[in-house]
Amino acid sequence: MRVFNISPEGVSEATAPPAQLPALGHVWIACNRQELEAGWPQIQAALQSLCGLQLVDLHVSDLLNLQLPSHFDYTSQYDLLVFRRLVASAANAAEPAQLPSRSGTRRGGPPILRHIDTSPVGFAVFDRVLLSVHPADCAARDAYASRLLQAHTNDVRSANSRLPASPADLMLRIVNQMVDGFLELRRELTRQLDHWQSELLNPRTRFNNWSALLDTRLALHQLDEICEDQRSAVQDWIESIKTWPETDTPAAQRERDLLLVRSRDLLEHIERVVHHVRRLEQSVETAVQIHFNAQSNRTNDIMRTLTVLTAIFLPLNLIAGIFGMNFDAIPLIHNDGGFWWAMGTMGVTAIALALLFWRKRYLERSGR
Repeated sequence: MRVFNISPEGVSEATAPPAQLPALGHVWIACNRQELEAGWPQIQAALQSLCGLQLVDLHVSDLLNLQLPSHFDYTSQYDLLVFRRLVASAANAAEPAQLPSRSGTRRGGPPILRHIDTSPVGFAVFDRVLLSVHPADCAARDAYASRLLQAHTNDVRSANSRLPASPADLMLRIVNQMVDGFLELRRELTRQLDHWQSELLNPRTRFNNWSALLDTRLALHQLDEICEDQRSAVQDWIESIKTWPETDTPAAQRERDLLLVRSRDLLEHIERVVHHVRRLEQSVETAVQIHFNAQSNRTNDIMRTLTVLTAIFLPLNLIAGIFGMNFDAIPLIHNDGGFWWAMGTMGVTAIALALLFWRKRYLERSGR
């Protein structure tokens, strides 16, 4: 567990929640899911001491649930946001990725799709306390905590201007960093899917890894659903901010306006992720369609060539069949030059038909 006291004077870290709130600022309690499950009575007691209230039992269950989709809920005392992250999971991650896979089979497709972790991150937002519940290997929490401490160490005055003004502002900054983390994966994911598209469209290769391609499409569809849940949760959060009581000071109103601006910016980032995932899904669909169209065109070219060759040799077979009849009185049959006359006629006929079909572009070579 990591506890941060954030005030206008700066940021300080402790190993346990304080006994009471500081005179100014707010407190960020960050723990992983295992710590919450093992010590939730102590965390509830700390919230009671700091805020005068505790989490609802159902919300504690939501924070511990690994399968819960992104969603927003609220009470009269605090707000609850569950947000599923999209990050490249480590090889030794304590919690596995939640993308679907076929039972009993290993999911194929681009490797990065097999290692995207979608574990949920939960936030309980009080007036002056933020409780965040992360996976055991949450890089977003550690990265943002390091930024807070480093900024305070380097330049206190400039750090104060960048410190979160409230627990809600702090939550939005962490979630925004999580969303931006997936945006950083776009280049690698796009590169791997482009490789698959090139393999699908390469006429010199025979693509037969359809099971892996189907798993890739299912994974992209699941990513689309996760991003849609993220967007719905943030939209509900924005609507909840609009229902807050009116402020009585210009400073408080400005703080709320900045909170709405940051929330809309976060929503725009999520929509960019949704657009990118859908574009990748459509690219895979388009590549499959182009692949089958190319195969169909190649089959048509082969059948056209075979048909033309059949049409060329059909008159030759007719001539050979006539001279192969069991009649004695066939012209040229007893002539010494009859064989060469027949061969010459068949050769001229074949050349004439080949030239005719070439002029009509039936024998045109397909461009690659």
